[in-house]
Amino acid sequence: MRIGLLTEGGYPYVGGEGGVWCDRLVRGLDRHEFDVYAFSTGQAQEDAGWVELPPQVQRVRTAPLWVAEEDGVVHGRRARRRFTEHYGELAAALCTAAEPGTAQRPGTAQKPGTAQKPGIAQRPGTAERPGIAEKPGTAEADRFANALHGLAELARDEGGLVAALRSERAVRALERACRAPGARRAAREARVPDLLTVADHLERALRPLSLDWYEEDGLGAVDLCHAASGGIAALPGLLAGHFFGVPLVVTEYGVRLRTHYLTRPDASPAVRSLLAAFHGLLTAETYRAASYLVPGNAHARRWQERCGADRAKLRTIHPGLDATPFARVGEDRLPEDREKDEKREKQERQERQEHAGPHTLVWLGRVEPAKDLVSLLHAFAEVRAAEPGTRLRIVGRPSGPEGEAYLGHCRALAAQLFPDEADGPHAVGRNPVSFEELGGPGAETTADVHAGGTVTVLSSVVEGFPAGLIEAMFCGRATVSTDVGAVVEVIGGTGLVVPPRNPRALAEACVSLLRDPERRARLGAAARARALELFSVEQNVAAFRGLYLETVARTPVRRPVLDGAGDPQPFAAPAEAHVPGHWTEPTPRAVPTWAVETPEPVTETVR
Repeated sequence: MRIGLLTEGGYPYVGGEGGVWCDRLVRGLDRHEFDVYAFSTGQAQEDAGWVELPPQVQRVRTAPLWVAEEDGVVHGRRARRRFTEHYGELAAALCTAAEPGTAQRPGTAQKPGTAQKPGIAQRPGTAERPGIAEKPGTAEADRFANALHGLAELARDEGGLVAALRSERAVRALERACRAPGARRAAREARVPDLLTVADHLERALRPLSLDWYEEDGLGAVDLCHAASGGIAALPGLLAGHFFGVPLVVTEYGVRLRTHYLTRPDASPAVRSLLAAFHGLLTAETYRAASYLVPGNAHARRWQERCGADRAKLRTIHPGLDATPFARVGEDRLPEDREKDEKREKQERQERQEHAGPHTLVWLGRVEPAKDLVSLLHAFAEVRAAEPGTRLRIVGRPSGPEGEAYLGHCRALAAQLFPDEADGPHAVGRNPVSFEELGGPGAETTADVHAGGTVTVLSSVVEGFPAGLIEAMFCGRATVSTDVGAVVEVIGGTGLVVPPRNPRALAEACVSLLRDPERRARLGAAARARALELFSVEQNVAAFRGLYLETVARTPVRRPVLDGAGDPQPFAAPAEAHVPGHWTEPTPRAVPTWAVETPEPVTETVR
């Protein structure tokens, strides 16, 4: 089949979110064809270029989200009237929409991101009271969807909406919606700077409407759209479904709506409320229109359900990681291979001993405040008191300027907590905590880092899907982790889990594993078996292959097969025919000689 892969800030660019996962998926599904429709997020990303694309990628079309060039489209009077109507309806939906799961009276404000507690029943008769609907949000959702489709149709008819979305007409339509009766209190309190900020955000978010992707030879030619994330990346998939009936599959390894709720903390209440309403309604429309929603873990699945996703559409598929680079560390080699590698192992062991003592704790990841290395350093102080000689290796690069500052703070704290040790009065000491980067001595690869450690530690206070933890499991290492994000779902019963921001609990768990080598071996073997079963590339690709076939099988044929007279042939193109292979081709049949000539019709056709 032909798949339209929709990405934002990732594949096929070298750097970006989800790029590695998409590349593995495309390469694994080599019997399908892919058309990639990608949004870039900056000039640096575009300058870095693309990854090497496999032959199954037939076409790549890109568009920048960080800039919009003037398209020179000038709307006439009728087009301006259509724009004002649809944009005004979209703005009105933002001003009157309640948060998901809440019923709201006119004039009351609610904090973005909050929702009504489950289990609270509605009082009888409240549906008839003004301003309280039986199913809150349904009218606003329909209003938003109709306005969005109306703007898309206008952009398709006129050639774009760039100038219109930047015009004073858009700001005035937003202002009228905020001042209209029934608008929420936060919207009514919006001032001119707030309106300009919201209008500017809407202009950037609606830039995909002006693209020329929505043609018969564009997204209309694919059998299925797969959005690698929610939010803006899924918007072309919504329009492909609206214009051509193309089914949509949305993968969310991190729920974008949650991210929008947590951003702009310094903005005014009006800005936060209106933008939260926009992204909430866009997410609700995406969840409604999608054939299937694919969360990457139970944590993301719970967020999707809370944001209104239908449970019948949810299919959890864990991200797939390549286990091959970790096979040498995770598995024992055969006897004939041991003699062959004995010399190399001895050299590697000597290099690791320079950086590792009798026991070594390993932390690997991006250096940033969310990883809570401060708690890890305080926990390591207690570990050293219980197990002298233990060392800690922190391997990773800082994430941006904030990470650089945080790394400097952690270095200073380590120097304060652990003065350099020396064997004698005339020897040079060394700190038991080392800060390294991949590629340094003894740390050429991630597998080498885990191979040189006794226990792998994760100390985060915020975590999505812990890929680094899975790499340690591939290596057969026992782990100690904090209970955040999808950590418990990944670990299962193969590692120790402690509360976040609790150095004492973290230290006690590490000491218990350092003192029990048999337990470490059992947990490491169980962790590797679990990772190979649930988190490999093979299981991820197989799951998406089945989901693609299930989606197409449930989708009506959009381009019917016609016979010689131009009449449609029902069941001429079954869903299985989308799968490449010789078994779908018709098999020649043996025809008897007496049946070669076409018999004359018994009756004549009445004209």
